Amino acid sequence: MNKEEAIQKLKEIVKPYVKEAELLKNINENTDFINDLNINSANLVDVVLDVEEVFDIEIDAASMEKMRDVKSALAVIEEKLAIK
Repeated sequence: MNKEEAIQKLKEIVKPYVKEAELLKNINENTDFINDLNINSANLVDVVLDVEEVFDIEIDAASMEKMRDVKSALAVIEEKLAIK
């Protein structure tokens, strides 16, 4: 899976938690889940759970803390897929 495919998957995962669809149009590596997409921290936990399910990986608490933006999330996903 290339970076663009992973970003598209991530976009689909966060979609239900983003109240303004406009914000999703410009999602990229530098997009911050909380500041740019207005996803609250409680929903961020749901995003992580959905990421685990979609990518069939387990994300530990330390890795979860890192997942604040798209780039970090992709790095964690890539790391976990490599271990699998």
